[in-house]
This record gives sequence, C-alpha cells and structure tokens, in this order.
Amino acid sequence: MEMSAGKLWSMRRLSSPDGFFMMNAVDQRPAVEALVAECVGRDVATYDEIGALKKTLIELLSSSGTAIQVDPDYGYPYGYGSLDPSRGLIVAAEAGTCDEDQGGRRNFLNPGWSVEKIKRLGADAVKVTVWYRPEASPDTLRHQREFVEAIGRECRRHDIAFLICPMAYAFPGEVNPDQWEPHKQPAILEETLCELRKERYGLDLFQLENPIRNRDLVDPDDGSAASANVQSAYNRIDSLLDRPWVMMSAGAGRDAYRRTLTFAFRAGASGYLAGRVMWGEAAKRFPDIGGVRAALRGHDTERYIEDIQTLLRKCGKSWHRKLAPSGDMRMAHARASFKSEYPAF
Repeated sequence: MEMSAGKLWSMRRLSSPDGFFMMNAVDQRPAVEALVAECVGRDVATYDEIGALKKTLIELLSSSGTAIQVDPDYGYPYGYGSLDPSRGLIVAAEAGTCDEDQGGRRNFLNPGWSVEKIKRLGADAVKVTVWYRPEASPDTLRHQREFVEAIGRECRRHDIAFLICPMAYAFPGEVNPDQWEPHKQPAILEETLCELRKERYGLDLFQLENPIRNRDLVDPDDGSAASANVQSAYNRIDSLLDRPWVMMSAGAGRDAYRRTLTFAFRAGASGYLAGRVMWGEAAKRFPDIGGVRAALRGHDTERYIEDIQTLLRKCGKSWHRKLAPSGDMRMAHARASFKSEYPAF
C-alpha cells in the first residue's frame, strides 16, 4: 500500500507510533457559542469570551491525546500558543452553520478560509463536517457531493490528509434522530458511507457518529442477542470502508461513549475523536477559568482517558493494519527519483 508523502506524514502526525488515533475535538462553534452565552447570562457571548474558553480547553486537552481538532474562528486564533507542537493539528474547513430547506441541509466552506490556508499555517489535516441524508433532494445531494469533492481535490493538490465527519439529521417536520426507529440510523450511515468511500472524494479518515441510539447500547460483554446485533451494526461499518475510521462522542455521556468505543474497536475502528464527553461538564463552570481547569484536570477525567486509550490498544485496529493488512505501508516515490517525481503545487 502506497500513500503520498504529505498524506502519509499527516496520518503519522495524527496518530501514535503504533497507529492509533486518540484525538480531542474543540472545534464546535454554535454549541459553544450558546453554552458561553448561557454561562455569562446573556443572549450572545462576546468573541473574547468564547475565545477564552476555547483557549483553556486547548491548553488542557492538547497533550492528552495524539491530535486535537480546532476551528479557525475562535480556537486557533486564541489557542495557537497553547497547542502542543508534538501533537497533530486538525483544522476545520466548513462554516459553523449551514443552509436548510425542505430538500435538506447544505454545507459551505468557511468564508475567507481554504485548504491552502490550513496547509500554510502548518496543520496536519483538513476536517469537514457534512450534513448528509441519502434521501435529500437531488439538488441538495449534488451540492453536498460537489462540496466534499472540491475539498478533496484541494487536499490532494496540497498533499494533506482529508478527514470527514458525515452527520445525519432530521428533515423539517421529521422527528429527531434519537426518536427514529432502531434500523434507520445504521441504514442511513451505511448508505452514506457507500457514497463517500468512492475514490473521487479523496478521503483519508472517517470520523463517524454512533449508528446505534444511546438507549440501545447494551453491555458489550453481556453475551446477549441484543449485544450481538449491536456489534453486527459496527462490523458492517468496518466492512464498508477500506480506510481507517474513528468514533466521535457526538454528545454522548461517558458510560455510553465507552460502550460505543468497545463495539467500534472490536469491529476495527482505529481510534476516537472525543469532544464534549471530555470537556462538556467542565465548560459549564465558565467564566470561572480556574473551575474549568480544576474539572478537566480531575482524576475522573484522567482515569477515563487512560481507560479508553487502554481499551483502544487492546481491541482496536491500527490504521497501518487497516490500509495495509500485510504490513507493507510505503511512501509513494520512495526511490532515487523522489525529488523529480514528487509533484509541486
């Protein structure tokens, strides 16, 4: 298995030497804007207030995993000095909001932002969250596919890893996803992956939400038929992808997320991307920065991180094994003619 020089370096920067992704996400924008506004008791928080919380989260989480995911609106401008340079850096490309009508949701590039700028600032990967429903209108599907394809094309040009986070959603008038029938979420995710795995999109790593409702997450070790059925849903995800994937926390609590990770790692996931499950409760102490720090530095969080990282190494599949089961992972053009064969921009 060969990978271009830049993308291979990206993947190595995001992961541990043995090929596992242990990543934290603080790139959330509307959710953090709303949280900070509530904490300070106003309808709208200031830019500096949101930036102060992001900086604190980055400072405390940057070194607890192999990589951290930030946004260019608040996270990077405020937290750049708190980033651990020995860890990988993922920067979001999409705008924090989207357009929506009866046909579905449409994502756009963050205004004034680009893959080129993400690469130029020294990031190791480009991440895009894309709202995706296979049943959306033809115009919406065309837009979303072209959006992802265009970013993938730029990532190839700049030779940087491309990470995608496909998210299901409810159409206007439809019940929320947590009220869907049990089979609906996994079916949507599987059909979504069948599209996005195509070579035209140029994706390197999938960040996936839980295909199972949290209330249906039984004990992975209870030996029940229900547990076997849940495991099958995760196994199907792995069978659909020839590239590595990780599980997001997607607002889950710590117990539910650990169950999710157990099923995912046993299926073949190569890591995790943890967001609010790590910092959500601590962030509610804002504007008491000392309180936020104390909560995130507590023994409960440290033990939780250690637990899921141990679980990953015990049950997960390294991205090296996912891409090259034989162990033959190589950089493209790794020969005497590398200088002339490796393309410029």
